[in-house]
Amino acid sequence: MNLSHLGSTLTCQKYAFLRTVHGRHWPSGSCGWVPIRAIESARRGLLAVALFAAGTAAQAGTSVHIEELTSTELRDRIAAGATTLLIPVGGTEQNGAHLVLGKHNVRVRALAGRIAERLGDAVVAPVLAYVPEGRIDPPTQHMRWAGTISIPEPVFEATLVAAVQSLRQHGLCEVYFLGDHGGYRASLDRAAATLGRTTKPVAGGRAPCKAHALPEYYRAASADFDARLRSDGHAAAEIGTHAGLADTALALAADPALVRQAALQLPLAAGSGVAGEPRRATAAMGKPGLDHIVAVSVATILADRKRR
Repeated sequence: MNLSHLGSTLTCQKYAFLRTVHGRHWPSGSCGWVPIRAIESARRGLLAVALFAAGTAAQAGTSVHIEELTSTELRDRIAAGATTLLIPVGGTEQNGAHLVLGKHNVRVRALAGRIAERLGDAVVAPVLAYVPEGRIDPPTQHMRWAGTISIPEPVFEATLVAAVQSLRQHGLCEVYFLGDHGGYRASLDRAAATLGRTTKPVAGGRAPCKAHALPEYYRAASADFDARLRSDGHAAAEIGTHAGLADTALALAADPALVRQAALQLPLAAGSGVAGEPRRATAAMGKPGLDHIVAVSVATILADRKRR
């Protein structure tokens, strides 16, 4: 195939699925070879379309994320019946050399958005990215590695309670904490209990507002996904408990940019902060896990509504 018109230094790569780029058709007999420069341009074009669509949704006030809405847009959404609030809780912590510090924050925001869209009458608060991660000085747990941010449990729980009380003041009644990290499960339970004791009567004879720690979310992300990986033949030592196969696969499925591919392929160094073996993780492996988290969370919330 003659590529001289594209420059003598242009490299090609085989992509059988891509036949037409830059207005030029590559016949099937050419075995689907296309210029990498054209592939990259096409990829950037698709990304631009996706970003434009997301920006258009935010501009039109249709986003489920309250930080992307104006005050009046949120007020009108609540008045129209969107009175369920999802509070995604992440964390800023070390995840080895291959996985970014904000893994939990990106993942839980994306999943919260999907859950809210499925429910149809819910909105999503900004991610709470500062959580208990161990003693600061002398450091314990994840605080032993650079980049981890830790706050005391009482401060964390008081922040959760105040955030919910603030948004309840504006009409968001039912609240669900989506905890993407297992280390603060007890704090979510305590915050939900505190909110239950401090809830004011609701006008109009409606049931009192409630807060739910939603343990089913984390169970789906951890125990359920681990079980799926074991059924596919992966050992517990590979699946891991932190930044291992499971964690990395879910991150890749949520956003591939969360993972440093070059570092992922390197053997784990001593004291890496990783518990597990992440090198075989793929986005395809993680996607069913994300889908399961969404499905379980939505089903749990809908079942809870029926009981009320």
